[in-house]
Amino acid sequence: MLPSENRLRRRQDFATAVKRGRRAGRPLLVVHLSRDGDLKGQADRTSDSRPHVAEGTPSARAGFVVSKAVGPAVVRNLVKRRLRHLVRDRLSRLPAGSLIVVRALPQAASASYQDLERDLDAALKRLLKAEPATTAPTGAGR
Repeated sequence: MLPSENRLRRRQDFATAVKRGRRAGRPLLVVHLSRDGDLKGQADRTSDSRPHVAEGTPSARAGFVVSKAVGPAVVRNLVKRRLRHLVRDRLSRLPAGSLIVVRALPQAASASYQDLERDLDAALKRLLKAEPATTAPTGAGR
């Protein structure tokens, strides 16, 4: 189980991570990661929009999307529990204040715990290795 301060619950937080964050797709899942730097231009996040976070450095928060395409409720819940456990152990690697959404694909229903772990680690490695895109100053070298 994820601690309360590490859970995404609001639709707006899911949308922010998916629309403004970076995405890494794997055969079993898709991971969306939105870092603090990806949130520039948004209104300042106050404590009333995140009631479970105490003052100070916000912790990384995670959410999961497991649709009916994955399978019946028993299978979806199994996949969700496995993903929650895997992400819980990896939250400390994420930048403070980041949002992560893990979307399970239908193939995740028949995947083992180790297969999910391998795909999650590969996706996070790719997302954390990639630096935010920076633009070169215009007129450089003139």
